[in-house]
Amino acid sequence: MPFSIIREDITRLDVDAIVNAANEYLKQGGGVCGAIFAAAGARRLQEACDKIGHVDTGSAVITPGFDLPARYVIHTAGPIWHGTEGDRELLRGCYTSSLVLAREHGLASVAFPLISAGIYGCPKDVAMDVAVGAIRDFLATDETDMQVTLVLFDRREALLGEELFGRLASFIDDAYVDKSHERFGTSNRRLSNEPWLSECLEDGMAAPADAAPMPAPAVPRASKLPKAAGAPAKDRPSLKDRLFGAMGLTEKLAHLDASFSETLLSLIDERGLTDAEVYKRANLSRQYFSKLRSGSINPSKRVVLALAVALELDLAQTKMLLERAGYALSRTYKLDVIVEFFITEGNYDIFAINQALYAFDQQLLGT
Repeated sequence: MPFSIIREDITRLDVDAIVNAANEYLKQGGGVCGAIFAAAGARRLQEACDKIGHVDTGSAVITPGFDLPARYVIHTAGPIWHGTEGDRELLRGCYTSSLVLAREHGLASVAFPLISAGIYGCPKDVAMDVAVGAIRDFLATDETDMQVTLVLFDRREALLGEELFGRLASFIDDAYVDKSHERFGTSNRRLSNEPWLSECLEDGMAAPADAAPMPAPAVPRASKLPKAAGAPAKDRPSLKDRLFGAMGLTEKLAHLDASFSETLLSLIDERGLTDAEVYKRANLSRQYFSKLRSGSINPSKRVVLALAVALELDLAQTKMLLERAGYALSRTYKLDVIVEFFITEGNYDIFAINQALYAFDQQLLGT
């Protein structure tokens, strides 16, 4: 996918370039900078940096990667954080300058650390917000289909804003049914596989650690084509009626046997969007979308959900699109619950959705 978030040692990534959180004098430092110098070969990398001599805060320069798997190192100097708007713009410039430099050198893949979030003192939530915003804006206008990766030290760095995160955590607490407890008729309502999350919530927002398990709501098991419950078969609306009625499509979707790709193209036309707008909003590469458009590949569930987000479908429409591809939303999958939350909130920012999915240890939407 064009943008991904991972937890990994940045010096081990096999990408065209990794970004070094440098100082203005391009000297070997500690933290990520020190690790990059050590892995690249400190003497040769320092010699290359000395030839350049200096980089302004918010700007970027490039050197060979030497012993690193990456071919290049892009060095950018983040601001020492004072909390001013100027600091925020300089930090944003680190990402934008690095990406522009990568594009000028014809690079297809770049990996960033979270710049200024260490000894330079930028709060991690602010650093994350600036990073995601700068990368999102660059990719929205870039035509090179560059793969950009944000490499984090741990999942705490991916937290959303406190108020949005609180609503999401409460929604998961209410909706998510832990499959390991399903057979016993109980649900895991304490996010027990994310013990650190409770530290980020306000008092009373999450269930106390010793709270008794609550009965699970009746949740249908995921199936390929779930039937509408609670009505005789003869009275149930057909798939055609449910799909087309929910989406409000016209004669373009008049055939029940329309393939997923035909359905997708009709939705794109209905929304008045271009292919580029859709695959960028869905965090898909141009090459993958081309194959999907032609019907030569079958989409995964995460791809279908990404397309539903890109098309800004409501929850009913999303379920119908999933059915067309042979999938269904389920409250027993945390990924589904998180995506449902964002759709019901009317928040179709796939970067924010993927940030939340990463924070809750789920796979990201896209390819």
